[in-house]
Formats: sequence, structure tokens, C-alpha cells
Amino acid sequence: MAQRAFPRPTGFSRARFVRTRCVSRPFSTVLDVPIHPSAHHTPPPAPSSSPFHDALQANTPRNNWTREEISDIYHSPLIELTYASATVHRRFHNPAAIQMCTLMNIKTGGCSEDCSYCAQSSRYDTGLKATKMVDVESVLEAARVAKENGSSRFCMGAAWRDMRGRKTNLKNVKAMVEGVRALGMEACVTLGMIDAAQARELKDAGLTAYNHNLDTSREHYPSVISTRTYDERLATIKNVREAGINVCTGGILGLGEKSKDHVGLIHTVATMPSHPESFPVNALVPIKGTPLGESKAISFDAILRTIATARLVLPATIIRLAAGRHTMREEKQIMCFQAGANAVFTGEKMLTTACNGWEEDKEMFGKWGLRPMETKETIGGQQEIAETANFDTVAEVPSSVQASAPVI
Repeated sequence: MAQRAFPRPTGFSRARFVRTRCVSRPFSTVLDVPIHPSAHHTPPPAPSSSPFHDALQANTPRNNWTREEISDIYHSPLIELTYASATVHRRFHNPAAIQMCTLMNIKTGGCSEDCSYCAQSSRYDTGLKATKMVDVESVLEAARVAKENGSSRFCMGAAWRDMRGRKTNLKNVKAMVEGVRALGMEACVTLGMIDAAQARELKDAGLTAYNHNLDTSREHYPSVISTRTYDERLATIKNVREAGINVCTGGILGLGEKSKDHVGLIHTVATMPSHPESFPVNALVPIKGTPLGESKAISFDAILRTIATARLVLPATIIRLAAGRHTMREEKQIMCFQAGANAVFTGEKMLTTACNGWEEDKEMFGKWGLRPMETKETIGGQQEIAETANFDTVAEVPSSVQASAPVI
């Protein structure tokens, strides 16, 4: 194809022609003509009322969420969902502060429950040998090591269905709690179902929090566990709350559930009289020998959606990135922190599954500008401040204390 020739204007050198054309162009670069920021600013449209917008604008937690509202938030475009959750996270928390928690198995295996995911159930052949409860001093030595490595919360788990007839064990657990608290750390235990009297005993020993996960939605729960009902789990949580102990309850993703079950789990905790102090998000670690031992890993976007939705619906709650974190690349963990997760389990092991180590986490924290959360920044630390200030309930503290946390 022949090219059409354009005559060069007479009396102009090529260089002069180029310069003249540049000067006479009807537009410019920011280097040529500074433009005031408001010169071409188009104001955003007035926000419409929606669950997503309401959650984004919240300054205090609310307890009257509907399942439909939470579903609307969960299914928002992921890029918008995580941006909104990061915004709310910075309103209620310091995004640079991540609570480091260490979980120790103080009694391994032999549990009579049939939880389909658990290596510690006596019903499955997983190669795990049941052991007796460890002694108090061994637990306190492990807690000292955890504190030296930056953990501010020490958690103790025992493979029991409930605490009936375990008076001696409860006495030892109380001694462990008292010892951990004497180290200046938060103390959390997970011992299965407990009644009101046992909860009060643990409170008197100084227990900071009790973990009792709901695992999944009410609808999906029967396909995972048959030896304990959903309502029995809720009853234990009620006993813990009424004893004045902080509630730690969350779920496990990857149990064969659907997205509606993630919504259902969040809806259950979001409509409790008081939001849980912490919401652990676990990704199933398949254990050979259990019914879920060959399960496919949950997709990362489902984990991220759950964390972001939980942050928007539970703005003052600490969201714990729990089991399965060791399978995530560093960049995925950072995305979870940006979306609202602000606690991790770190150390040698997490019950019977692998765990990210302290040194690994310290390196990651240093690279990304994160730091271990100080005890005074946690809900447990704020509880002590509240008691000193004669607050009636712990629930009065988070919105005022957390909202004033430095934002970076």
C-alpha cells in the first residue's frame, strides 16, 4: 500500500516544527500546567442505603443483622468488599498490630466426639496416640517461651467432650490459668462443653477467654458432627458469657459447606447479645483417617470473603487467622491482614497440625511493617482497664478504646 506524503511547511526546520506543534497542542501534561485538584472533580453520587453501605459507615457494633444483609455483603465484588473491610478495620483497630497467640495441646487424643475433621477423635484411626494431661509446670514453661517470642495470649486445649467428673483436671487447668496470667499474658482454654458453675470457677481463676467454635452454620452442622448439637455449643457460649469470660468462637472453612453456610455462621455470632471477643477463621487441614481426610482445600477467595465480611459485621472483634495459615503464601496472609484479620497462632504447633513459627512470623512482620499487639491493646487488656475504671460491662470498652487506636 502506497504511503501518502505530507509536505513539510516551508521555512521550518524539523526541530522547530516539532517544538511549535508541542506548544500549540490544546492539552498539556501535569509538568506543564499544574491543575488544581478540584478543577475537574466529579463529586461521587449520594450513597444509597444498603447493608454494605451501613456496615462501611458503622462506628459501633450492631446485633440485629439479618442473614440476607450479611449475604448481600458477602457476595459484594471482592475488590470492593476488601477495600470496605480494610476501611472499617482501620476505624476500630491499629492495622499494624497483630496479636500473636500460642496454642498448646494439654491433653491429646481420646475424645469421644465424632467431629469429621478431628485427628483427636477416638472413633478414627489417624495414628494419633492418646495421652494423659500434661503437668502444670510444663505448661507454664511453654507459656514463658511463647511470651519471650512475642505471644501475648497463651491458649490451652484438651481433647474432651465436656468437663463432667473432671474435678482434678479442672483444678489443674485453673492452676495453669493462674500461672499464665501471672506471666502477664492472656489465658484462653478450650475444654469442650462446660456448665455455668465450671465457667464461674474458671473466671475466678482469671481466665481471659474461652474458645468454643460453632464450626459452621446451623444447617450444615449435622453433616459434620452428630455427638453434640448446635444448641449445646450455644449453651456453653452462654455459660461463658454469663460468667464474665470473653467468648472466642468461630468456624472451620472447607467442611464441604457452601457460601451460604459462611453467611450462616457469621449471622449466628453477629446476632449474639454481645459479639464474641474473637472470631477464629480456620481452613481445614485434612487429616488422613478422618471422614474429611481427602477433602479438597477451600479456595482462598472464600477465606478472604469470610474474613472481610466478618470484619464489616463484627467491627470491634479480633479476627484470628487460625489453622491452615501455614499453607498460605506470605502474600495471601498479608491480604487477610489488610482485609481485617488481626491475630495469628504462632509457635511450634497448633494442637495436632502444623503452625507458622515465631521466627518466620517475625521476619514477615518486619518486612511488612507489622508488629506484635501489646496486651493493653487487646480486648483482654481493655477488660482490665474497664474493671479498674469500674465499668459495668466489658462491652462498653471496645468502641471507645479501639476507635482511638492510632491509624497508619
